[in-house]
Amino acid sequence: MNKRTFVKAMAAALMAGFMSVEALALDNLTIIAPAKPGGGWDQTARAMADVMQAGGQAKAVTVENVAGAGGTVGLAQFTDKNKGDGNALLVNGLVMVGAVLTNKSPVSLTDTTPIARLTGEYEVVVVPANSPHKTLADLTAALKADIGSVAIGGGSAGGTDHILAGLIAQAAGADAAKLNYVPFSGGGEALAAIMGGHVAAGISGYGEWEGQIKSGELRALGISAGAKVEGIDIATLKEQGVDVELANWRSVVAAPGITDDQKKELVAAVDAMHASDAWKKVLADKKWIDLYMSGDEFGAYLASENDRVTGVLKTIGLVQ
Repeated sequence: MNKRTFVKAMAAALMAGFMSVEALALDNLTIIAPAKPGGGWDQTARAMADVMQAGGQAKAVTVENVAGAGGTVGLAQFTDKNKGDGNALLVNGLVMVGAVLTNKSPVSLTDTTPIARLTGEYEVVVVPANSPHKTLADLTAALKADIGSVAIGGGSAGGTDHILAGLIAQAAGADAAKLNYVPFSGGGEALAAIMGGHVAAGISGYGEWEGQIKSGELRALGISAGAKVEGIDIATLKEQGVDVELANWRSVVAAPGITDDQKKELVAAVDAMHASDAWKKVLADKKWIDLYMSGDEFGAYLASENDRVTGVLKTIGLVQ
């Protein structure tokens, strides 16, 4: 092979490689964040957009915000407007599973095409430093003895904190239908209620109260992870005999009515994003826990979470 022929062959090979990469890239991907800008779902959508566009998983990415009713407004619009669209994703999470039920949404995540679970945060159960409940066993014993007398504070009714409170009550053998849960609009309000003794215990994501736990103002009785979390010196609920595990996960789903090939293409693109160094940096920078699973595995998980949350919310009387 002479030099000219070699150069032509290399150019052809490079062009073929370039074309194969381009062929794998999604066109004009739209990622819907069903919340106002700035929150967790919005941050997830924008981080995905940056990483996927820079990494070549998508040629162009647009993020749209559609807020309202725990994400169910965006969900309803997505399933209607984007039906059959293989170039659209919706960010969602465990909060939306509960919101669908409490808001009596006519559309649920079962009407979408599962793509991948991305990240999550584990919940902590805390009490003030001077609480008589020194251990998780103390708290669960009090719940079992008289659940109505043990007020537990957390986020919105039907949200992740409320779900965990119900699961703990059930695991403790208490009557979860009588759960005394006090919802607050934000972590600051909940913190003030706990510190002021207005509730016996509180539940939130670890990051919300990390500072107060480390300073000793709050005592963490347990964390809802399945196993010890690196860098967090808190025993899991399971380690203490309360058989409950819960992650406040975030995920992406595709529209209903897409083809199998479109689903495979989206899963492959998100898999590639997850494997990239750029996504690993996002996880590290934002302190997000990597809980990745995709495709059919995530579809099965989503179905099981829907069943579990439905059961809990029925037990505590939030849904019929």
